[in-house]
Amino acid sequence: MVGSAKGPLVGLRVLELSGIGPGPFAASVLGDLGAEVLRVDRPGGAGTGVPEHLDTLRRSRRSVVLDLRQEAGVEALLTMVEAADVLIEGYRPGVAERMGFGPDVCLRRNPRLIYGRMTGWGQEGPLAQNAGHDLNYIAVTGALHAMGRRGQPPAIPLNLVGDFGGGSLYLVVGVLGALLERERSGLGQVVDAAIVDGVAHLITMFHGMLAAGMWRDERGVNLLDSGAPWYDTYETSDGGHVAVGAIEPKFYAQLMETLGLDPDQRRRSDPRQWEAIRAELTKAFLSRTRDEWAEIFGASDACVAPVLSLREAIDFPHLRERNVFVDVAGIMQPAPAPRLSRTPGAVQSAPPRVGAHTRAALREWGVADVDALIEAGVAVDAQ
Repeated sequence: MVGSAKGPLVGLRVLELSGIGPGPFAASVLGDLGAEVLRVDRPGGAGTGVPEHLDTLRRSRRSVVLDLRQEAGVEALLTMVEAADVLIEGYRPGVAERMGFGPDVCLRRNPRLIYGRMTGWGQEGPLAQNAGHDLNYIAVTGALHAMGRRGQPPAIPLNLVGDFGGGSLYLVVGVLGALLERERSGLGQVVDAAIVDGVAHLITMFHGMLAAGMWRDERGVNLLDSGAPWYDTYETSDGGHVAVGAIEPKFYAQLMETLGLDPDQRRRSDPRQWEAIRAELTKAFLSRTRDEWAEIFGASDACVAPVLSLREAIDFPHLRERNVFVDVAGIMQPAPAPRLSRTPGAVQSAPPRVGAHTRAALREWGVADVDALIEAGVAVDAQ
């Protein structure tokens, strides 16, 4: 991978301290864009339960194993910090400091370092030391409350909104912004990426709509939360579903006309008519299969799409034509995004075995006496 990387971040060196979820995905994004990512794993394995060769969040990087509970392991890490552009860690606040590689120590060793911190609650605040997961973080921001149908519990949006949307991608934005600023100042800095911050930022639009009286602070009664019948999912005759997003009047007219229903915009603008319209749409979509509706609406602007499973999505014609999914070592997975015209990224490598590159990578990153570290059990080489 080193020397053959592709993407706009070729030449950038990233140290990733092992973790789960948002930190690894952020590192993967940087790796897919060409950065040299070196993951520092813990002795004993990745700890995610996913087999190493199938853990797609670990792609586009190499792996070394260091025992950071030992002083020699911390010193080896700090030596690598001197050669790094970015460090990513996802410990609870204060843990990295207690272990001897907090931001103050690392920035003294390398004043140009961008030190990326990925947490759920942030580095300070009453809950900063509490455990939590995606669902907890999106709960307190108001985002979870807004998702779902009227009269039903909140709908769980996988861990896309918190871990990856409000977490990983905001860490990447912060790291890239800090790198750009470093070109002017010559100095690194700390990026405090908290999932609660990112998710709250993601729902900025809804706070504006709420203030304007265009959004009710209730679930399932608004334009984008299944309250409006033309922005919802409908079951088809074969038990499948279609997604309808005909927000604009002209798209709504196409939807209703294609289904043989009344396109009168006056009905649409009267919330008292919404349930009647929903009943008409429900009955209409039950008359054909999901794929039949996909064919009927395929060339229209009615904003109707089939709801596909993860496996089905791989073969959807539009996604296949754009190569949205790629085969990496026999595993179909999403291709890097976004796309750049002149320096496109790529999946740089399949997920590595834990410690597969310990001996070579430690030497490349300036660590002396690697053999001694391995003999002492401070480092573990999987070769």
